[in-house]
Amino acid sequence: MIDSYPTTVFDLDGTLVRLNVDWDAVAEDAAAALRDHGVDPPDSLWEILETAEAHGRRAAVEDVIATHERDGAATSTRLPAADTVPGASVGVCSLNCEAACRIALSTHGIDGIDTVVGRDTVSTEKPDPRPLLETIDRLDGEPENAVFIGDSDRDGTTAERAGVDYVDVSAWLRAYR
Repeated sequence: MIDSYPTTVFDLDGTLVRLNVDWDAVAEDAAAALRDHGVDPPDSLWEILETAEAHGRRAAVEDVIATHERDGAATSTRLPAADTVPGASVGVCSLNCEAACRIALSTHGIDGIDTVVGRDTVSTEKPDPRPLLETIDRLDGEPENAVFIGDSDRDGTTAERAGVDYVDVSAWLRAYR
């Protein structure tokens, strides 16, 4: 199973590393950024980001989220799947900002990643298939010959929408044992 894919894409947070981020604090700070611009924020972080987009305040909210992610990447925890990164044609497709992904990969010496696509790399984020398809394209791969390894329903939905095989990280790790 593992060796049958010429292109491998990993999610980052919860798959290769665990970012040290208090997501409740992020939501509070992002809501405050919206209120500072006279916009009443919704409850969830992703709804806050959508509301910010609708009111032309995405950059302000994105900056708040990205700051927390970059800080959390620097103190993140390496997860076992980081030891399974194959040697060629490997990417990361993440809901985190690209800079946080790169910080986490560097912090843990996770080499062999050829490209990184974060939430802010393309104009949309998972579960839209475009970030995953962009990652595969940057690797000169084809969706039908790629696998996406992740840890969430959102990752599975992204892969399905992109026409890419999906393997949950726990199953991926069992295949290496």
